[in-house]
Amino acid sequence: METVSRPLKFLHLSIFYPPYSFGGDAMYLYRLLNALARRGHEVDVIHCADSYHVLEPRRPTASFPNHPNITVHTLKSGWGMLSPLLTQQTGGTWFKTNRIREVMLGKKFDVIHYHNTSLLGPKALLLAPDYKDFIKLYTTHEHWLVCPMHVLWKNNERVCEKPDCFRCTLKFRRPPQWWRYTNLLEKCLAPVDAFLSPSLFTRRMHHERGFTRPIEHVPYFVPLAEIAQPAAEASPHPRPYFLFVGRLEKIKGVQNLFSVFRNYSHADLLIAGTGNYEAELKQMAGGMSNVVFLGSMPQEKLRALYRHAIGLLVPSICYEVFGIIILEAYMQRTPVIAYALGGVEEVVEESQGGILYRTPEELLAAMERLRTDPALRAAMGERGWRKYNERWTEEAHLEMYLRVVDETARRKFGGLPWDAPGRISLRFPPEVVRQ
Repeated sequence: METVSRPLKFLHLSIFYPPYSFGGDAMYLYRLLNALARRGHEVDVIHCADSYHVLEPRRPTASFPNHPNITVHTLKSGWGMLSPLLTQQTGGTWFKTNRIREVMLGKKFDVIHYHNTSLLGPKALLLAPDYKDFIKLYTTHEHWLVCPMHVLWKNNERVCEKPDCFRCTLKFRRPPQWWRYTNLLEKCLAPVDAFLSPSLFTRRMHHERGFTRPIEHVPYFVPLAEIAQPAAEASPHPRPYFLFVGRLEKIKGVQNLFSVFRNYSHADLLIAGTGNYEAELKQMAGGMSNVVFLGSMPQEKLRALYRHAIGLLVPSICYEVFGIIILEAYMQRTPVIAYALGGVEEVVEESQGGILYRTPEELLAAMERLRTDPALRAAMGERGWRKYNERWTEEAHLEMYLRVVDETARRKFGGLPWDAPGRISLRFPPEVVRQ
């Protein structure tokens, strides 16, 4: 397949973009945009500071430098939490509309790509510039298209086996989204030319919940450049340890590790991350000297923690879309012990770089296997590393991503509009700019 032959102009939209972000989807977006920029593409990104501050009132302090080819547009309305609240309730872009439209009209984009757009609103998908020779993509980083709570976590207590969205929303103490009971979402999704999903699992869940459009499978990646390792390095912790990395929320399942570690003297549990469940987790772990909360950690320190861990523990009890932390562990040749559910199960099964468990007894047995058998730990770590190189590098990802860009353009236009000799602008008259 012939790929993109000249630098393109990309516009990406997401409520979260580092450092105004939480979790793996925003980190993926940061890596993708910088990978595209390093290859000469021109990239703009729109994100929403108002949405970030709904969950975190403080300004972020972490540093995420961007390539010079990236232009970041931060939406900040002055209305604070009212802006995302209006969007959540009505599905409209409201105070964000003019700024998004201004960016879209600021240059001629070839690709407009939506990511986590819940608090931009479904109507953001209807916004378009005054020309038509572009493609529009949407990546399902969550299950927002089929779940008001994004994560298919029912009644704030278990995975959702059958939709009961109104009751579930009330259990989460969130106001119901009445627009979800109309055809608004279907109308807003109509202009999207292609949908992407990081996992086969998430694609399947969308289709099982009634989403009928085709979805391309394009898994996440982590750049090989992030593997930098010193020639000699002491362990960052004085005792053998297992590692958890992630946001501290109930659905991440950290609380289910404590029953195993409470009487486990052979190794410590290091927990890297922060979140709204942190205080409760610390209370649950009270008196457990082998459980250490590290707080938020920069990537360079995380890499050392991965390298020296016996294994990465992924105890998520929700339907994870993928699990970027698994790739980060594999890059350091560290195996994974993961709860057998969702996209996490898919990644471990594909790589054979770890052990899946379903009960506390199986978790303990897996931990002991890796702790007492260095050869097994090394073999699993090596399998994870090999699969990473084959499947989840920046080069492998961009090949898949740009193939989707090309195929989508060919399907829509019968060819690549950006390669047409003497390219003619296909602009709409100003009076018919789509709203």
